[in-house]
Amino acid sequence: MLKEIRNNKLRFLFIFLSLIGLVCVRFFEDVLFYDPFLNFFKSHSQNESVPELNDVKLFFGFLFRYSVNTFFSLSIIYLLFKQLQLVKFSAILFLVLFLLFVILFFVVLRCTNEPDYLILFYLRRFLIQPLFLILFIPAFYYQQFSK
Repeated sequence: MLKEIRNNKLRFLFIFLSLIGLVCVRFFEDVLFYDPFLNFFKSHSQNESVPELNDVKLFFGFLFRYSVNTFFSLSIIYLLFKQLQLVKFSAILFLVLFLLFVILFFVVLRCTNEPDYLILFYLRRFLIQPLFLILFIPAFYYQQFSK
């Protein structure tokens, strides 16, 4: 194991830098991205209504943040598995899942009189956090080692 780490120092450095990139996205979220739900869900009570928001800006805020998270996530997947086909498959999954979750988010937000805040919270969580990376890595490891 130590020999492998010594031989792959640069690879582990880039994995570490990608993880730092994901942490920076989270740390600077209120500066980098338009998301009026950041403070809303921190201080949410059942009696509050949805904050005033610009749907177009919110969509592009989600798209930008998801794209940055996806870039770092795909980098990590490539560096861990060194399989370009797996990265392409992951990229397609990330795209499909983004479309699915962003459509669901705006449908719940705009097509209901009283949106369910819990559903909005979790849909938004999948859009702004790299949760798919956390799901994909164990699945890909399992697939790789079960062959």
